[in-house]
Amino acid sequence: MSPTAWFLYAVTVLIWGSTWLGITFQLGKVDPLVSVIYRFALATLALFAWCRFKRAPLALSLREHGWIALQGSCLFALNYWLIYHAELYLTSGIVAVLFATLSFMNMLNGRIFFGRALSARMAGGALFGVAGVGILFWPEVQHLSLEDRAVKGAMLALASTYVASLGNVVAGHNARFRWPVITGNAWGMFYGTLLLLGIALVKGVDFHYPTELSYTLSLMYLALFGSVFAFGAYLRLIALIGPDRAGYSSTVTPVVALLMSTAFEGYHWGTPAIAGLLLILIGNVLVLRGRR
Repeated sequence: MSPTAWFLYAVTVLIWGSTWLGITFQLGKVDPLVSVIYRFALATLALFAWCRFKRAPLALSLREHGWIALQGSCLFALNYWLIYHAELYLTSGIVAVLFATLSFMNMLNGRIFFGRALSARMAGGALFGVAGVGILFWPEVQHLSLEDRAVKGAMLALASTYVASLGNVVAGHNARFRWPVITGNAWGMFYGTLLLLGIALVKGVDFHYPTELSYTLSLMYLALFGSVFAFGAYLRLIALIGPDRAGYSSTVTPVVALLMSTAFEGYHWGTPAIAGLLLILIGNVLVLRGRR
């Protein structure tokens, strides 16, 4: 790869790998739903401002608005709401590892919604991934209880991952509209924020803004770097080296997240954790190498 591609790859992995830890600074001070709303409201404003600066077209048909609202609801709303709740029960690194199963769920949904054939390599990768998740949580599985915090966190993280995969399915459908990516992201985040705001109003969630500096700094980082800059770098990387090679960033991101969790959250590496992580990473590589 060119030096530019390596730089974009590093930016994508380091930022997305660190956002999982950044989320922990958003928890415990305000309802997680409110934190997600703050994050994507700020990201939406930044994207619309950038669209205006770049003179990107913002006009969409009513039908297109409907599809982009569905995409935004999955990719920029419900899945993040679930992720924030998952990190109430699990360390950020483990949630990132579970989210790495996105490639397996994309493969499954590609089969369900588009009838895509599954190669032996991709099927084997999926088996590696499922086995890796099982080994990673083997200490909790041995004493399985739906009241267990780790089990709750794992269920929330996997549910979030599947919702994000559904968002990818919708995004694949929306590609036929050929609107600029920045336009789709701006409107998608707008509709996702509106959906979460409606849920918050129905639930009667208390809106207030924490005064801690750590909350504001993490919010700015997640909104601008995690939701705008990193995604822009990733899209540019896809243009340079293709989606398959760019997709390998998903195998490195959870490693970065786990290392940061070890340094800042006191995560302890045990044999199940190491074995489970290796199997999930191997499964990701097999699935990504099997894409066409």
